[in-house]
Amino acid sequence: MRVLGIIPARGGSKGIPGKNVRSLGGKPLLAWTAESALAARRLSRVVLTTDDERIAEVGRACGLEVPFLRPAELAQDDTPTLPVLQHAVAELERAGDRFDAICLLQPTSPFRAAGDIDGCIELLESEGLDAVVSMLPVPPEHNPHWVYFRDDEGLLRLATGEAQPIPRRQELPSAFHRDGAVYVTRRGVLMEGNSLFGKRLGGYLMAGPGVNLDTPADWERAERLV
Repeated sequence: MRVLGIIPARGGSKGIPGKNVRSLGGKPLLAWTAESALAARRLSRVVLTTDDERIAEVGRACGLEVPFLRPAELAQDDTPTLPVLQHAVAELERAGDRFDAICLLQPTSPFRAAGDIDGCIELLESEGLDAVVSMLPVPPEHNPHWVYFRDDEGLLRLATGEAQPIPRRQELPSAFHRDGAVYVTRRGVLMEGNSLFGKRLGGYLMAGPGVNLDTPADWERAERLV
Protein backbone atom coordinates (compact mmCIF):
# COMPACT_ATOMS: atom_id res chain seq x y z
CA MET A 1 0.00 0.00 0.00
CA ARG A 2 1.38 3.39 -1.03
CA VAL A 3 0.52 6.08 1.47
CA LEU A 4 1.04 9.79 0.95
CA GLY A 5 1.79 11.92 4.01
CA ILE A 6 0.44 15.47 3.73
CA ILE A 7 1.42 18.19 6.19
CA PRO A 8 -0.75 21.34 5.83
CA ALA A 9 0.78 24.55 7.17
CA ARG A 10 -0.65 27.82 5.99
CA GLY A 11 0.54 31.31 6.85
CA GLY A 12 -1.60 33.85 8.65
CA SER A 13 -2.44 31.99 11.83
CA LYS A 14 -4.56 34.16 14.14
CA GLY A 15 -4.70 32.22 17.44
CA ILE A 16 -0.92 31.80 17.66
CA PRO A 17 0.72 34.12 15.10
CA GLY A 18 3.40 32.42 13.00
CA LYS A 19 2.91 29.19 14.91
CA ASN A 20 4.06 26.80 12.18
CA VAL A 21 7.59 28.22 12.23
CA ARG A 22 7.63 29.37 15.86
CA SER A 23 10.21 27.64 18.04
CA LEU A 24 8.94 24.90 20.35
CA GLY A 25 11.63 23.26 22.45
CA GLY A 26 14.37 24.79 20.33
CA LYS A 27 13.08 23.90 16.85
CA PRO A 28 10.29 25.11 14.56
CA LEU A 29 6.89 23.62 15.32
CA LEU A 30 6.81 22.21 11.79
CA ALA A 31 9.98 20.22 12.50
CA TRP A 32 8.26 18.05 15.09
CA THR A 33 5.78 16.71 12.56
CA ALA A 34 8.38 16.53 9.77
CA GLU A 35 10.64 14.33 11.90
CA SER A 36 7.94 11.82 12.82
CA ALA A 37 6.61 11.70 9.25
CA LEU A 38 10.01 11.13 7.67
CA ALA A 39 10.80 8.42 10.24
CA ALA A 40 7.54 6.54 9.60
CA ARG A 41 8.15 3.29 7.69
CA ARG A 42 4.71 3.17 6.07
CA LEU A 43 4.71 6.58 4.38
CA SER A 44 5.85 6.35 0.76
CA ARG A 45 6.20 10.12 0.34
CA VAL A 46 5.75 13.19 2.54
CA VAL A 47 4.82 16.62 1.16
CA LEU A 48 4.13 20.01 2.68
CA THR A 49 1.21 22.05 1.37
CA THR A 50 1.50 25.74 2.18
CA ASP A 51 0.72 29.14 0.69
CA ASP A 52 3.64 30.79 2.48
CA GLU A 53 7.17 30.83 1.05
CA ARG A 54 8.74 31.28 4.51
CA ILE A 55 6.99 28.14 5.74
CA ALA A 56 8.04 26.37 2.53
CA GLU A 57 11.69 27.27 3.25
CA VAL A 58 11.47 25.91 6.78
CA GLY A 59 9.77 22.78 5.46
CA ARG A 60 12.54 22.15 2.94
CA ALA A 61 15.13 22.65 5.68
CA CYS A 62 13.30 19.95 7.67
CA GLY A 63 13.59 17.55 4.73
CA LEU A 64 10.05 17.92 3.39
CA GLU A 65 9.08 18.09 -0.27
CA VAL A 66 7.28 21.26 -1.35
CA PRO A 67 6.30 20.45 -4.94
CA PHE A 68 3.80 23.34 -5.22
CA LEU A 69 2.47 26.34 -3.32
CA ARG A 70 -1.16 26.18 -2.27
CA PRO A 71 -3.45 28.80 -3.89
CA ALA A 72 -4.61 31.63 -1.64
CA GLU A 73 -8.25 30.58 -1.82
CA LEU A 74 -7.30 27.33 -0.06
CA ALA A 75 -5.45 29.12 2.74
CA GLN A 76 -8.16 31.20 4.38
CA ASP A 77 -9.16 31.15 8.05
CA ASP A 78 -12.33 29.24 7.20
CA THR A 79 -10.89 26.86 4.59
CA PRO A 80 -11.83 23.25 5.43
CA THR A 81 -9.12 20.59 5.46
CA LEU A 82 -10.77 18.32 2.88
CA PRO A 83 -10.28 20.53 -0.23
CA VAL A 84 -6.71 21.25 0.84
CA LEU A 85 -5.94 17.52 0.81
CA GLN A 86 -7.83 16.97 -2.44
CA HIS A 87 -5.83 19.76 -4.09
CA ALA A 88 -2.54 18.21 -2.99
CA VAL A 89 -3.53 14.75 -4.22
CA ALA A 90 -4.73 16.15 -7.56
CA GLU A 91 -1.48 18.07 -8.06
CA LEU A 92 0.64 14.98 -7.46
CA GLU A 93 -1.56 12.80 -9.64
CA ARG A 94 -1.22 15.31 -12.46
CA ALA A 95 2.53 14.81 -12.10
CA GLY A 96 2.04 11.05 -12.41
CA ASP A 97 2.19 9.92 -8.77
CA ARG A 98 -0.76 8.01 -7.31
CA PHE A 99 -1.40 6.63 -3.84
CA ASP A 100 -3.71 4.13 -2.14
CA ALA A 101 -4.24 6.22 0.98
CA ILE A 102 -3.54 9.68 2.35
CA CYS A 103 -2.22 10.45 5.83
CA LEU A 104 -3.01 13.90 7.23
CA LEU A 105 -0.45 15.13 9.78
CA GLN A 106 -1.22 18.54 11.28
CA PRO A 107 1.72 20.48 12.77
CA THR A 108 -0.54 21.58 15.64
CA SER A 109 -0.22 18.05 17.09
CA PRO A 110 3.56 17.92 17.54
CA PHE A 111 4.00 14.96 19.90
CA ARG A 112 2.95 12.00 17.75
CA ALA A 113 5.61 9.34 17.16
CA ALA A 114 6.53 7.66 13.88
CA GLY A 115 5.14 4.44 15.34
CA ASP A 116 1.74 6.09 15.77
CA ILE A 117 1.65 6.92 12.07
CA ASP A 118 2.64 3.38 11.13
CA GLY A 119 0.13 1.93 13.58
CA CYS A 120 -2.75 3.87 12.03
CA ILE A 121 -1.79 2.75 8.53
CA GLU A 122 -1.43 -0.87 9.60
CA LEU A 123 -4.87 -0.77 11.25
CA LEU A 124 -6.43 0.67 8.09
CA GLU A 125 -4.90 -2.09 5.99
CA SER A 126 -5.40 -5.06 8.30
CA GLU A 127 -9.06 -4.28 9.09
CA GLY A 128 -10.11 -3.15 5.61
CA LEU A 129 -11.29 0.22 6.94
CA ASP A 130 -12.17 3.38 5.04
CA ALA A 131 -10.24 5.54 7.47
CA VAL A 132 -8.46 5.55 10.82
CA VAL A 133 -8.10 8.41 13.30
CA SER A 134 -5.85 8.64 16.33
CA MET A 135 -7.79 9.00 19.58
CA LEU A 136 -7.57 9.43 23.33
CA PRO A 137 -9.91 8.23 26.09
CA VAL A 138 -12.67 10.56 27.25
CA PRO A 139 -12.54 11.05 31.04
CA PRO A 140 -15.62 9.71 32.88
CA GLU A 141 -17.01 13.15 33.69
CA HIS A 142 -17.11 13.92 29.95
CA ASN A 143 -18.59 10.58 28.89
CA PRO A 144 -21.67 11.12 26.64
CA HIS A 145 -23.79 9.17 29.14
CA TRP A 146 -23.06 11.91 31.70
CA VAL A 147 -23.08 14.92 29.35
CA TYR A 148 -26.17 17.14 29.09
CA PHE A 149 -27.43 19.61 26.49
CA ARG A 150 -30.00 22.32 27.19
CA ASP A 151 -33.14 22.02 25.06
CA ASP A 152 -35.27 24.91 23.77
CA GLU A 153 -37.06 25.10 27.13
CA GLY A 154 -33.81 25.29 29.05
CA LEU A 155 -34.16 21.75 30.37
CA LEU A 156 -31.23 19.34 30.49
CA ARG A 157 -31.22 16.36 28.13
CA LEU A 158 -28.59 13.64 28.07
CA ALA A 159 -26.37 13.67 24.99
CA THR A 160 -27.22 10.00 24.41
CA GLY A 161 -30.96 10.67 24.34
CA GLU A 162 -31.51 8.34 27.27
CA ALA A 163 -34.01 9.22 30.00
CA GLN A 164 -31.64 8.55 32.91
CA PRO A 165 -27.84 8.70 33.29
CA ILE A 166 -25.84 5.57 34.00
CA PRO A 167 -25.50 5.69 37.80
CA ARG A 168 -22.00 4.32 38.39
CA ARG A 169 -18.67 5.26 36.79
CA GLN A 170 -17.73 1.58 36.59
CA GLU A 171 -20.72 0.96 34.29
CA LEU A 172 -19.84 3.64 31.75
CA PRO A 173 -18.81 2.28 28.33
CA SER A 174 -15.43 3.42 27.07
CA ALA A 175 -15.58 6.61 25.06
CA PHE A 176 -12.91 8.27 22.92
CA HIS A 177 -12.24 11.54 21.14
CA ARG A 178 -10.12 12.35 18.11
CA ASP A 179 -6.88 13.95 19.20
CA GLY A 180 -6.01 15.37 15.77
CA ALA A 181 -2.56 13.78 15.51
CA VAL A 182 -3.09 11.27 12.68
CA TYR A 183 -5.79 10.76 10.04
CA VAL A 184 -5.42 8.05 7.40
CA THR A 185 -8.00 7.81 4.61
CA ARG A 186 -8.21 5.66 1.51
CA ARG A 187 -7.78 7.64 -1.68
CA GLY A 188 -11.23 6.82 -3.09
CA VAL A 189 -12.97 7.85 0.12
CA LEU A 190 -11.14 11.19 0.08
CA MET A 191 -11.35 12.01 -3.62
CA GLU A 192 -14.60 10.42 -4.81
CA GLY A 193 -16.40 10.12 -1.48
CA ASN A 194 -15.46 13.67 -0.38
CA SER A 195 -14.82 12.46 3.15
CA LEU A 196 -11.98 12.06 5.62
CA PHE A 197 -13.85 9.35 7.50
CA GLY A 198 -15.95 7.19 5.14
CA LYS A 199 -18.39 4.66 6.57
CA ARG A 200 -15.94 2.24 8.19
CA LEU A 201 -13.91 4.33 10.63
CA GLY A 202 -11.37 2.83 13.00
CA GLY A 203 -9.62 4.37 15.99
CA TYR A 204 -5.97 4.03 17.03
CA LEU A 205 -5.41 4.62 20.74
CA MET A 206 -2.53 6.99 21.45
CA ALA A 207 -0.26 6.50 24.43
CA GLY A 208 1.30 9.95 24.68
CA PRO A 209 -0.09 13.31 25.79
CA GLY A 210 -2.70 14.93 23.60
CA VAL A 211 -1.78 18.48 22.58
CA ASN A 212 -3.58 20.50 19.92
CA LEU A 213 -2.08 23.96 19.54
CA ASP A 214 -4.86 26.50 18.99
CA THR A 215 -4.32 29.08 21.75
CA PRO A 216 -1.41 30.62 23.71
CA ALA A 217 -2.46 28.47 26.69
CA ASP A 218 -2.05 25.37 24.52
CA TRP A 219 1.44 26.54 23.58
CA GLU A 220 2.39 27.05 27.22
CA ARG A 221 1.25 23.50 28.00
CA ALA A 222 3.34 22.17 25.09
CA GLU A 223 6.40 24.01 26.38
CA ARG A 224 5.91 22.43 29.81
CA LEU A 225 5.64 18.98 28.23
CA VAL A 226 8.84 19.55 26.25
